[in-house]
Amino acid sequence: MRILTRILIDMLGTIKEMSPYLVFGFLVAGVLSVLIRQRMVEKHLGGRGFSQVFKASLFGVPLPLCSCGVIPVAASLRKHGAGKGATTSFLISTPQTGVDSIFVTLSLLGPVYAVFRPLVAFVSGIIGGAAVSIFDGDEDADREKVESPGWKELKCQDGSCSTDHSGGDGACGDSCVPNEEKRGGIREIFKYGFRTLPADINKALVFGILLSGIIGAVIPDDYFAQFLGGGIVAMLVMVVLGVPVYVCATASVPIAAALITKGVSPGAALVFLMTGPATNVATLLTVGRVMGKKTALIYLTTVALSAIGSGLLLDAIYHSASAAPSTVMPLMMPDWLMIASAIFLGIIIAASFIRPVADGHHGRAGEGRLVMEIEGMHCTHCRDSVQRVLDDIKGVNYVDIDLKKGRVVVGGDLPGPEVLAGEVESLGYKVTGMTGNGDDRSSSKDAENGEG
Repeated sequence: MRILTRILIDMLGTIKEMSPYLVFGFLVAGVLSVLIRQRMVEKHLGGRGFSQVFKASLFGVPLPLCSCGVIPVAASLRKHGAGKGATTSFLISTPQTGVDSIFVTLSLLGPVYAVFRPLVAFVSGIIGGAAVSIFDGDEDADREKVESPGWKELKCQDGSCSTDHSGGDGACGDSCVPNEEKRGGIREIFKYGFRTLPADINKALVFGILLSGIIGAVIPDDYFAQFLGGGIVAMLVMVVLGVPVYVCATASVPIAAALITKGVSPGAALVFLMTGPATNVATLLTVGRVMGKKTALIYLTTVALSAIGSGLLLDAIYHSASAAPSTVMPLMMPDWLMIASAIFLGIIIAASFIRPVADGHHGRAGEGRLVMEIEGMHCTHCRDSVQRVLDDIKGVNYVDIDLKKGRVVVGGDLPGPEVLAGEVESLGYKVTGMTGNGDDRSSSKDAENGEG
């Protein structure tokens, strides 16, 4: 009971310290979700050259995308004409940090760490993108865009339409505005910041806080100092620990803070903060499938070497200043504000575990329907990417996605199943099964059971 009490106290202390910054980070992330749309990113990164690599890494730093959510966005960039270098740059910088994790880093590790971490993500993205451009350049360098089976199938729906993906007018004329670009405003800001984003990181965040509490309560102070207190060996150990497992950029911060209090050097903790969010087995396999094995190897090598180099540099900075990461901020938060923020954060996270009920839309009578089983969808960004790519196919009238079951129901005057599957797999996912046909009129019960 004494140990459990200490764990609970450490967890509550961590939540109290990080809550004001995380709540504010959620709000800023909501603003960015409205200001920086995926189509905007594609427009600015749909080219080749160092400038695209630079912009891709810069775009990726503030975006709150996890390693699974960044894959379909990167695949979409690739499909819209971005080179391998720019796509790799985006893949490396984006999952390492985000506006929400930057604020959490500020709250638990102090301003130096909060500035250094996104800077390292930005630089490592540039290095990785440049390396891919040099050693694994695009074979399709002269091609304007990478096409997929349903690429030219454009449609109009409800007075809006998809664009032609090359910067021109939409298929419905000059008045057409993509559905994605019509959304905006306060409602969308709060929906993304306090509903969508917390739902994506809730499990990882709870795990990170729990693990940090266990580390703080069970492991003696300075326990790791003798063998993880700094140096190349400590960095290599953290690379081995961080590469195969996944922990999101925000959830990794409480773990890193707890490790530092137990003797792990700030630089070694930074290695974990870089490799944990940016690499895991599933991500590397998907990058290899979408971008090629050579690019995946460069991706992994860049993250590992950049993490080690950055860790050594950060340790040197703290050593020269005779300082350590600190949560003492220039502007101290009032106690009442931290408590209120912690309660609000608890409500947000608790609500995010309540899964929304599917809308049960099965379309008009006589429409065809296809049920697809998709492997690799884990977050709302995954769902939105699949929704978007299927919505853009001519003949598709509705798309219902059950993220928990990995199931997608598509209805309308559908093209061939290979077109739909090709579009989904172009994002890096795998279609493991399809049932139904273009003249399917099954009942809603059949749809629930995945039957055609």
